Amino acid sequence: MTREARRAPEARVRWFGLWDSYFVICYLVTTGLVFTSAVPQTGRVIAIGALTLIVPWYAGIGRPLMLRHESDRRNGVFAGGLFVLFGLATAVDLTSAFALFAIVPMLMMSLAARPAVVAGVLGNLVPVTMLWLQGGATAPLMLFVLLASLLGIALSVLLGLWIKRVVRQNKEHAELIEELRRNREQVARLSHQAGISAERERLAREIHDTLAQSLTSIISLVQAADAEVESAPAVARKHLALVGRMATESLAEARAFVADRTPASLQESSLAQALRRQADGLAAQTGLLARFAVEGDERPLPMAVNVVLLRAAQEAGTNVRKHADARAVDLVLRYGEGQVGLRVADDGKGFDAAEAEREVAEAGPDGSGSGDEDSGFGLRGMAARVAEIGGVMSVVSRRGAGTVVEVKVPLDGAAGRPAGPSAPRPEAVGRLTEAADGGR
Repeated sequence: MTREARRAPEARVRWFGLWDSYFVICYLVTTGLVFTSAVPQTGRVIAIGALTLIVPWYAGIGRPLMLRHESDRRNGVFAGGLFVLFGLATAVDLTSAFALFAIVPMLMMSLAARPAVVAGVLGNLVPVTMLWLQGGATAPLMLFVLLASLLGIALSVLLGLWIKRVVRQNKEHAELIEELRRNREQVARLSHQAGISAERERLAREIHDTLAQSLTSIISLVQAADAEVESAPAVARKHLALVGRMATESLAEARAFVADRTPASLQESSLAQALRRQADGLAAQTGLLARFAVEGDERPLPMAVNVVLLRAAQEAGTNVRKHADARAVDLVLRYGEGQVGLRVADDGKGFDAAEAEREVAEAGPDGSGSGDEDSGFGLRGMAARVAEIGGVMSVVSRRGAGTVVEVKVPLDGAAGRPAGPSAPRPEAVGRLTEAADGGR
């Protein structure tokens, strides 16, 4: 329970503690006046006894009803009991009318607004009624008691309305605090779920861009070695050597991934060196003519930018190997004024962007419903990565004319952005329609 939620009942209990003190003072003052009045001793005893019975009647029945702020049949029973005891005390000793200072507030707190006002008016009429019934009172005394009763009625109505307003505001305040507590719990729950979803998406991208791609390459190389183990043992051994190297690199990537560290290929080398090795590995695995070039003055980049560009090159290379049916691929790392870019172009068969967009839309964000198990994580995941550091990605392709994937990242705002689990921005998701891979 929140601090505010605990304060509401505590404040209500403190407020009733003050009211209890006021009630005790009213009881002591009234009984003291009755004890010193000129009424015969028997009348004084009866009046004090009736006033004293009001104390347990309030403590046992009235106080719990007032604390609950609810109305039922017991509220009427409590008000009726107050009238009986107060009427008895006033009938035998008119001095008991001073108990109205406690009786009226109790009626206001235990009954609904309209019945409470009516009960307060009737309570103030009890003294003048009793004096009239007893007879023998002088006209000035009757006038004085009548004026006092009228003043008491006015004060009772005003006091009752004020008490009702305070009680209503306290109740509304308690309800608002409870609603705030529920809203906070809901926000915390939604934030927790959003964090889990973002972390799952990050893990999916990391696994796809590292382990899944490496395992796909290893499977392809093992199949190629198996096909050439008898006819071309030297070629088969070359494939197996690549398998061993890729398995070692994948193990290092997995360890870095588990430890949430920098990718192994970037720990002891620059981005350009890592991309060159990526191009050499692609050529060795597929026999493609893979060319790598650096344009502009090479300079250190934020690690978040290095990671995103490396993953983009890995994803683009995997797409070329699996889908492009290309003969050559060019990787260009471009250092510009205030930005850095990566361009991956192949001369493969290309694809229809409109058709690819429909396939990705049918596949959904997780790739479900698509025949290609990578369709949910390919260029879609790449675009999400790029968007996380404030960059943009574009894909240009048409059937028979190859594909060009280009990533541009501004360096002024990317230095402080993590390449981690933050969710992609809405505009980044919109750009995925341009980069829909449809199995690429």
